[in-house]
Amino acid sequence: MPENEAVVVTGAGATTPVGGDAAATWAALLAGTSGVRALTQEWAEELPVHVAAPLAHEPTEELSRVEARTLDRVEQIALVAARQAWRDAGAPEADPVRIAVVIGTGTGGVLTTLGQDDVFERSGARKLSPHTVPMLMPNGPAARVSMDLGAKGGARTPVSACASGAEALALGLDLIRAGRADVAVAGGVEACLHPFTLAAFAQMKALSPRADDPESVSRPFDTARSGFVMGEGGCVLVLERAGFARARGARVLGTLAGAAVGSSADHITASDAAGQVAAIELALRDAGLGPRDIGHVHAHATSTPSGDLAEAAAVRQAIGDHAPVSATKSMTGHMLGASGALGALSALLTLRDGVAPAVRNLDDLDPAVDLDVVRGENRTGSWHAALANSFGFGGHNVSLVFTGNR
Repeated sequence: MPENEAVVVTGAGATTPVGGDAAATWAALLAGTSGVRALTQEWAEELPVHVAAPLAHEPTEELSRVEARTLDRVEQIALVAARQAWRDAGAPEADPVRIAVVIGTGTGGVLTTLGQDDVFERSGARKLSPHTVPMLMPNGPAARVSMDLGAKGGARTPVSACASGAEALALGLDLIRAGRADVAVAGGVEACLHPFTLAAFAQMKALSPRADDPESVSRPFDTARSGFVMGEGGCVLVLERAGFARARGARVLGTLAGAAVGSSADHITASDAAGQVAAIELALRDAGLGPRDIGHVHAHATSTPSGDLAEAAAVRQAIGDHAPVSATKSMTGHMLGASGALGALSALLTLRDGVAPAVRNLDDLDPAVDLDVVRGENRTGSWHAALANSFGFGGHNVSLVFTGNR
């Protein structure tokens, strides 16, 4: 790859709690639509959590019967989002060994693990599905996408909790910059809405216990926030070496100009503002930009009391308070390992369209959040660069910087 050649985004796919594809999801975010729903299953009566954000459209509607039967839900989501992104990019014709796949996930095929464990306990070993292992392995989504696209440049799986999808994009950027790929299909997926996982997160006091008005429960930066809402979904972007994209006449959505992947090495679950500052500053340096160059921030902002404050302090210290801040988990809930990729897409489309989504349910901004958080109505403007943050349990801190074509 020629020195200093850019890495551009040419395609996007997503299936989320607010839309079945990237366009529908973006339209829903701009409309302030919530995907949070009440848990009405019988098993939910036993749980201390009462809401979640399931997919707006079932992935099996876009898959064959064999795929629906032999793939874990997280693999199904990966195929749907990746196929959308690939089509959106115009199905790039590249040497298969120059096409990399990087799909992150926090929990992999945990639904298969839990479901087949129930089968084993109830009916014994001989009743287990022969597809159990390929359905539960964390690298399953990346492997399935690489096989579906015929991509032979490596199928990689970052597993960094809720930062997994963002780290996948950072790795895709690195692979292209290093000359190891011309195209990288990268993003994040998650599917773990199950009584066990909901109960486990609830025991950590990470999830909101609220039961009233499901659509109002996820409220990043609001004084009444009480924990996040667990969601599911996937988002995949197609990254390309700029010269390769230009040569084939590809439409360019924007540029992934910089990325940083850091680790706080501090606490297994607590947010660390210092580590987040370091990631933001490194991403800016990688992009060759300064703090004042950032015109928009897509915050990780999960709606937890301490996490939102840590990020607000980190953003304020790293770039100041001039940039409008969006937090779309107020609508989608927290898609865990997929959330960073969707946040990246939101930042990218904010630059493309010149509109930053308002934070839903932000009725009373926490006075400790000293930032220009977008509330009430979407914010319009013309911004050159955007920052997208993604943080995860384990001290994972990932920041991405995008520049637009405007």
